[in-house]
Amino acid sequence: MPSRQGRARPTVAAMPIEPVDALRRIAYLLERHRESTYRVEAYRTAAAAILPLGEDEVRRRVREGTLRELPGVGASTSAVVEQAVTGAVPDKLAELERTHGGPLVEGGEALRARLRGDLHTHSSWSDGGSPVEEMVASAMEAGHEYLALTDHSPRLTVANGLSAARLRRQLEVVDAVNAHTGASFTLLKGIEVDILDDGELDQDRDLLARLDVRVASVHSKLRMERAAMTRRMVAAVRDPLTSVLGHCTGRRVMPRAGDRGGEGRSGGRTRPPSEFDAEAVFTACVESGTAVEINSRPERQDPPDELITLALELGCLFAVSTDAHAPGQLDFLAYGCERAQRLGVPVERVVNTWPVDRLVDWARP
Repeated sequence: MPSRQGRARPTVAAMPIEPVDALRRIAYLLERHRESTYRVEAYRTAAAAILPLGEDEVRRRVREGTLRELPGVGASTSAVVEQAVTGAVPDKLAELERTHGGPLVEGGEALRARLRGDLHTHSSWSDGGSPVEEMVASAMEAGHEYLALTDHSPRLTVANGLSAARLRRQLEVVDAVNAHTGASFTLLKGIEVDILDDGELDQDRDLLARLDVRVASVHSKLRMERAAMTRRMVAAVRDPLTSVLGHCTGRRVMPRAGDRGGEGRSGGRTRPPSEFDAEAVFTACVESGTAVEINSRPERQDPPDELITLALELGCLFAVSTDAHAPGQLDFLAYGCERAQRLGVPVERVVNTWPVDRLVDWARP
């Protein structure tokens, strides 16, 4: 099994790499350092363009200088392919391995090594930047045993939230992926479901009950009055269909970069935390067995350190998750692990260190 440290891929500076793998790796490294979606998509688009051609056809086009006749292959991406087919490591990839390939943060390595998967990720079905299959491939390369696919629910229209009908179709895709990966990896059926103003969950309840994991998050009326926000969140975490309370304060401590946006049009701004009675909310989490998410996105860092400490003292379970909207962002786990380990969160209280069978049993309504 690959290492869970997120370093399962070969050291490309020392060995040849296939053109598609080189393009995918470049995109991954750009994503994990929060580069613009536009820059990343150029490499993923080029990889998709040459993938169906086969090695002989790619080499022929390189010899004849016709690579750039393919839609989606430009000057920068064709240079990567041309160097890779000669057996050389492309200059662009070697540069990014030097500048972007090292650890994202120091600390948290012991917890990161114990994590078995990620319980909060998005695909192109909602506001993510890549198809399900690309997210799964990257998760497997990172050494995950499981990944929860948690695209948005219907109310979040700006993020292309999934209607009940679309979610049912997605569940068929999840089944197909799991049939392909076999016992080595499990794609969990999940959702990031909006917490509505009254604390209800934004999806058909019978459908929610079919899922493996349900991350419930507030995305609207973040400035709701404190008492009303507390009632709203307590009702949601007490709901037996809620597995994890996602990014509980909704804060943003730095401008967002590197994903498609979603969740509104404030990607370039910071945002203060919502106001609520954290002790009441976390006590309800303890009593209902709902985990508190430690959201690993660097622009969120949610909950703040003092709230993680409070949740720890009250006896909460935790989920260290990425909220990844692109494959390279799966490496954001390092940020969450650093915070959790530094603040003394015990490994056994982090639910995504558990084997998949135990995790699914715990999350079952």
